[in-house]
Amino acid sequence: MTDSSVRLHSVMKMKTIVRRLLLISALCTAVYPRACSQARASATSLPHLEKRGNATQLIVDGKPFLILGGELHNSSASSLAYMKPIWPQLLRLHLNTVLSPVSWELIEPEEGKFDFTVVDGLIDDARKNSLRLVFLWFGSWKNTYSSYVPEWIKTNPERFPRVLTSDGRGTERLSPFADENQKADARAFGALMHHLRQKDGDVHTVIMVQVENEVGVIPEARDHSPIADKAFHGPVPRELLSYLQQRKSTLGPEFRAIWDAAGDKISGTWEEVFGKGPPTEDLFMAWEYSRYLNTVTAAGKAEYALPMFANAALIRPNYQPGQYNSGGPLPRSLDLWRAGAPALDFFAPDIYFDNFAEWGQKYHRDGNPVFIPEAIGGAVGAANAFYAFGELGAIGFSPFGIEGQPAHPQEKTDDVNRALTATYATLTELSPLILEKQSEDKITTVLLEGESQRGGRVSLGTYTFTVERAIATDTGARGAAMFFEVGPEEYIVCGSGNLTIAISASPGSGPAIAGIVHVDEEVLEEGRWSPRRRLNGDENGQGRVLRLGNSSSPVILRVKLYRYR
Repeated sequence: MTDSSVRLHSVMKMKTIVRRLLLISALCTAVYPRACSQARASATSLPHLEKRGNATQLIVDGKPFLILGGELHNSSASSLAYMKPIWPQLLRLHLNTVLSPVSWELIEPEEGKFDFTVVDGLIDDARKNSLRLVFLWFGSWKNTYSSYVPEWIKTNPERFPRVLTSDGRGTERLSPFADENQKADARAFGALMHHLRQKDGDVHTVIMVQVENEVGVIPEARDHSPIADKAFHGPVPRELLSYLQQRKSTLGPEFRAIWDAAGDKISGTWEEVFGKGPPTEDLFMAWEYSRYLNTVTAAGKAEYALPMFANAALIRPNYQPGQYNSGGPLPRSLDLWRAGAPALDFFAPDIYFDNFAEWGQKYHRDGNPVFIPEAIGGAVGAANAFYAFGELGAIGFSPFGIEGQPAHPQEKTDDVNRALTATYATLTELSPLILEKQSEDKITTVLLEGESQRGGRVSLGTYTFTVERAIATDTGARGAAMFFEVGPEEYIVCGSGNLTIAISASPGSGPAIAGIVHVDEEVLEEGRWSPRRRLNGDENGQGRVLRLGNSSSPVILRVKLYRYR
C-alpha cells in the first residue's frame, strides 16, 4: 500500500471506531440513563482549590465558583421540618450556598451506630432549591465548648477527659491532649465523609467542610490537666521547630515578633523558646489543637477529599489569651497551625468587628485563600462582601444567622435583608467577571469603615480612584466601591453606600489630566450587558465624578476614560 493509502485506511478505521463508540454511548443512555449519568458525574473532579493566575479559587464541577453564602443559626439544621419554610427565604436572598452545622450528637447517638437522616434531608432539600452546601462539623468543639458531642461521651469523662483549670476544676471542653477524644472524633468524621461520598460524590451539593468550630480554651489560656502540664514543661516538639526554621524568612510578623523577643531559640521548653506568659500558652494550645484537627481532617479526607478549613474567633482589643479562644487559628499562630495541620486547606476568620479590612488582610497571605464563614449582614455586610471579593480575592462570604438576620444597631431588620438581598443579586450577575478579574489581578475595592476614615484611594491600570462619602456628615455609614479594568481606558464600577468617586491619571502614564468620555448605567442579566441610561450632567458632576448609591440597589457603571493636557 502507498503512504496515502495507509493514511486513508487509518482514517477510515478511526471513523468506524468512533461510530461504534457513539452507538454504544447512545444505547447506554437510552437503556441505562441513570448509570450513564452517574458514570459521567464520577469522571468530573471533586470540588477543589486551584491556583488560577494570581488567585486561588474554588473549583466546582470544573468551573470557578464564588460562594455567596449565609450561615444558619446553630440549631436550625437539626430539624428538617423546621428548615422546610426557611429554604424559600434563602432563595429570596439570592444565596447560592448555605453553611449548615452537622452535629456529632445527631449522627452518632450511640457509639458506632450512625444515623444520617438529617444530613441526607439537608442535601436533598438543598438540591431541590438549587443551592450548594458547606457543612460545619460540630464535633469535639463548638465555640470552645463540647456541647455537641454525644451523650455517651459527655457522661464518661474518665474515658473522654476534659480540659482542667489551674485549680483542678473540670470544664465542658474535651481535652485536645486525650487520644481517646481524638480517635472517637476522627472515626465519626470519617464516617460522615464516607457517607457524603456515597450520597453526594456524583452531584457535589456539598462543596466544602469546616472542621470543628472556633476551637480554643477559656477562661484560662491553656489546659492544666496532668498530661497538658507535662507537655507544656517539656521540650517544644522538634518537628515544629524544624518547620519554623525552614520557613523563617516567610513567617508571619506577629509570630516572628514573639519568637525574636524570646531570643530566637531553636530548642527548649515552650517558655524557654517563646517566653513566659499567656501568649506562649496560646501558642502551646494552638499546636495541640492543630495536631488534633489534623488527625480528624485526615480521617475525613481519606474517605472523601473535599476542601476543608478551620475557623477562628477573633480577639477583642486589649484582650489576653483566656479572655478569648486561646489556641485558635489566629494571625499570630497561623504558622503553628500550618505546621501542625497540613491536612487543612486554609484558615478562616469570623469577622464581627468594625475593622473588617484589617482583619481580612491578616488572613490574606500566600497559601491561605480568604473565606469569611461568619460576619455581620445587612448594609455593613454588603459593603464588606464587595471588599472581600474585590480586594482580598475571597472565595466566599457568609453572614451569620442568615435565616433570621439580626439587625445591626443602626439598622432596621427590613433594611438588613433588603441591603444584603440587593447586593447578592448584583454579585450573582457579576460573579463571572469577579472570578475572571481576580485571576488577572484587575480588580480592587475601596472600603470606607468607621468615623475616622474619610476616604480611600486605589490605582488600577493607569488611573487612580479616590472614594469619599457623598454626604460629609454621614461619617458612620459603611460603603464600598469595586473597580474592574475591562479594557483600554474602560472600567466597570459597582458598590454599596452613597459615594462619590474622583478620577485622576496615574503619574508617568500619559497626559496628566483624566476625563470621562461617558458613563453608562448598565444591567447585567443572564450574562448579557444591557445599557440602562447614559449618565451625564448632575449624575456625573458635569463630567468630573462618578456617583454610587442613588438607588435602592447597587448600581453598575461602565466608564470610558481619556486623558488631556
